Amino acid sequence: MIKGRLEEAFKGIWVEGEISGYLHHTSGHRYLSLKDERAVLRVTIWRSVGGTLQFEPKNGQKVLVYGDISVYERGGQYQLNCRRMTPVGIGELELAFRQLYEKLSAEGLFETSRKRPLPVYPTRIGIVTSPTGAAIRDIIQIARRRNDAVELIIYPAQVQGEGAERTIAAGLRYFNTRNDIDLIITGRGGGSLEDLWPFNTETVVRAIAASRIPVVSAVGHEIDTTLSDLVADLRAPTPSAAAELTIWSRHDFEQSLDSMLLSQARYLAGQVANARQQLRYLVRRPVFARPTDVIEQHRRQLESDYRFLAAAGKSCFDRFGNHLSLLASKLDGLSPLKILARGYSVTRTADGRNVLRSIDGLAAGDRIETILPDGRVESVIENTAKKLRAE
Repeated sequence: MIKGRLEEAFKGIWVEGEISGYLHHTSGHRYLSLKDERAVLRVTIWRSVGGTLQFEPKNGQKVLVYGDISVYERGGQYQLNCRRMTPVGIGELELAFRQLYEKLSAEGLFETSRKRPLPVYPTRIGIVTSPTGAAIRDIIQIARRRNDAVELIIYPAQVQGEGAERTIAAGLRYFNTRNDIDLIITGRGGGSLEDLWPFNTETVVRAIAASRIPVVSAVGHEIDTTLSDLVADLRAPTPSAAAELTIWSRHDFEQSLDSMLLSQARYLAGQVANARQQLRYLVRRPVFARPTDVIEQHRRQLESDYRFLAAAGKSCFDRFGNHLSLLASKLDGLSPLKILARGYSVTRTADGRNVLRSIDGLAAGDRIETILPDGRVESVIENTAKKLRAE
């Protein structure tokens, strides 16, 4: 009776309160209490409903919960089965935006250091957007005006409504499977926060962050900012601006090329003029005007140098020859053979090791050898006599 009375009387009610005791169970169900200064109400959010929430409830958060009262008979408790939840004081999507921003920012997905430079001259650009929206028409029009040689490849994506984020992420992943795409543009025209919401979802933001190809985000008008804008390598204020920023102007390129060619032509003309002037100067030099005179001058100089070297060499040779003869005569005069030829002799021990300069150390019976100019004599000492010094 209690269950029937309560569930019949309290269907489709709104309850406002502060979240307390929030629990996100592994089963996917969520449990919490709503409280104010006077009362507490248990709330259950079944998994099927929790998957539709745009934000993650937190303790201390003030919310409005819409649902039905039910009674859990076994526990003797009543609770509110939530069918919808919205934050109080701030919009549901705004809160979801802030929460996801804080989460992804903590992971570093919005860091400037992650952003890559765009290719200067892309030849093939992938575009993830609605094939029937104003955004793609603006991009095609600008591409035709700036450079019709740049190829645009469109991945038709849903950019609004339920499931749009999945088709956008699928388009980003598709272009990353190709090796011929230089750049990706994703976006749509302006709209409300709800309309632009797919570009604020975690699915799209992570797909942009995971792209190996540089991504340009072009969502809404200039005043709109989405999480896709923050994670992309470049944020364009509008789809038209994205086309202007990424599709290089063929006219400007041709003008720049003409300017470079003209500059190079002027430089080469200057180099030729300088070379011609240098050639005229060289032709007027004597070596070109009268080459035989220069050859004769060098021949005479060479002969003069040869005669000088020959004379200097002979003089130097004679000087060293005379010096060598003088040294040879001095060496000959000091030769022992010359001394022996003058009537002297040399006496040494029989083994020939020591020349005798004194009788000291000699005794009778010692053998000695005497060197004469024409031979040698071996002798045996019979006795020795020491010469007496004069007083």
